[in-house]
Amino acid sequence: MIAIDLGTTTGWATLQEDGLIRHGSAAFHAQRSGGRFEGGGMRFLKFRRWLSEIKAGLDKVDAVFFEEVRRHVGVDAAHAYGGYLATLTAWCEHHQIPYQGVPVGTIKKHATGKGNASKAEMIAATMKRGLTVADDNEADALALLYWVIETGQMEVLS
Repeated sequence: MIAIDLGTTTGWATLQEDGLIRHGSAAFHAQRSGGRFEGGGMRFLKFRRWLSEIKAGLDKVDAVFFEEVRRHVGVDAAHAYGGYLATLTAWCEHHQIPYQGVPVGTIKKHATGKGNASKAEMIAATMKRGLTVADDNEADALALLYWVIETGQMEVLS
């Protein structure tokens, strides 16, 4: 199973069949490449390639859960999220992997008891589980993973 906090910096967490949890974050910023600025679509191609690399590192992927964002700070953030969401869902459809979005407030409430928890509170909740994270994106992905496990959502999706 893969849990993903979608964004230009994407947090991720995987649960393998043996119960091992791996997690981290990956950045998909546009860059200069060989003196040429990459077009806006390159971040989504990199994201799709990264998804395939994550999948290749797992025995199998039974499901993908992602943080479902309904409000964005600005138009650019909304457009970027929409691109990552479209790329993720198309990738899941291509690989015949079930996927489900989970509202941000649901994840935060499960992790902290507050549906509007701050980034710092999400990181603190993750650390209480004995896990070290690099950023709030990684903390959000782990919180999503634990929500899936602790609420039995894997069985619901299968």
